[in-house]
Amino acid sequence: MPAAIDAVELTRDLIRRPSVTPADAGAMAIVEEVLSGLGFRCRRMKFGEIENLYARYGAAGPNLCFAGHTDVVPVGDSAAWSKDAFAAEVVDGLLIGRGSVDMKSAIAAFAAAAADAIAAGRVTGSISFLITGDEEGVATDGTVKVVEALAAEGEVIDHCIVGEPTSAETFGDMVKVGRRGSINAEIVVEGVQGHVAYPHRAANPARPLIKMLTALQERKLDDGYPEFQPSNLEVTMIEMPNTATNVIPGVARARLNIRFNPNHTGRQLADWFDLEAWRASVDFPGKITVTSSISGEAFLTERGAFTDLVAAAVADVTGREPELSTSGGTSDARFIRALCPVIEVGLVGKTMHQVDERAPVAEIRTLQQVYARIIDRYFAA
Repeated sequence: MPAAIDAVELTRDLIRRPSVTPADAGAMAIVEEVLSGLGFRCRRMKFGEIENLYARYGAAGPNLCFAGHTDVVPVGDSAAWSKDAFAAEVVDGLLIGRGSVDMKSAIAAFAAAAADAIAAGRVTGSISFLITGDEEGVATDGTVKVVEALAAEGEVIDHCIVGEPTSAETFGDMVKVGRRGSINAEIVVEGVQGHVAYPHRAANPARPLIKMLTALQERKLDDGYPEFQPSNLEVTMIEMPNTATNVIPGVARARLNIRFNPNHTGRQLADWFDLEAWRASVDFPGKITVTSSISGEAFLTERGAFTDLVAAAVADVTGREPELSTSGGTSDARFIRALCPVIEVGLVGKTMHQVDERAPVAEIRTLQQVYARIIDRYFAA
């Protein structure tokens, strides 16, 4: 019979591995060792310099998967932390450390819940773990590659829980049943440099750039979508490098991002950028180049048996029905949804990515209880 796992101590062990993307620092080996001890068949899947792990207990269906990441964002100003960011100290009931909220605690909590379920013989199908070291980075060699490989091999995952910090104010007040899509665009306008007193000899790149950005910002994208807030476009950078006051620069640049709901696809928005670039370039004797990057499409796990099961499990433990939300940024759920329905359930996310990132010890243990109820309800269904 596998030994019980202390979710808090396992979280501390993981935090002590400074796995800032793309470094692994031994974090994946800890997860593999723990899961192997529970009887999981573990498979390391390395793509590029990124460590990934797929582990499965059981061979029968249904297969309930937990997905998460061991990588974390940089510490930032280490002197601003009250404790070493990778010391994993507990102070007044709070576990302080990078990754305590986002999201090493969730990996530990699900592993502890799985250990108890396995020991009690309550797993009548399979439990699997899909863990990556590339969620906080560019996410090109992490979950997306593992999902592609598993799909090509015919591996069946029936449902997935992602351990991202989803609670808003109080633990269990919110779970994520979908996410908006995200597209970035970089706009480069190449004109002709010249003297400000002789504009006819130059081609100011600011004019078409301003024209294009104005057209993009003036369009109302939509009024929202069932379960989704309205899409929004935000200009994130404008620059026109120039140290002189009497020179028209030759180049101007801008970046923007759109978080979009299912009214749009990334390809449609990229085509719109290209159209507005063409309109802005009319009569401009220069060049406009738009480089678009789609980091994820909008998706929604429709309300049904799985969403009801997860909401009921949260309510069993917390006494409150969670809001089924699609708010926030992107996550690796955008890749996993190609395999199966996916829901995100995790801690309160207020301190993630901050100095003194911290998670209440009691909240980590409560998360373990929620995961245990999900497992019990799932295999009892």
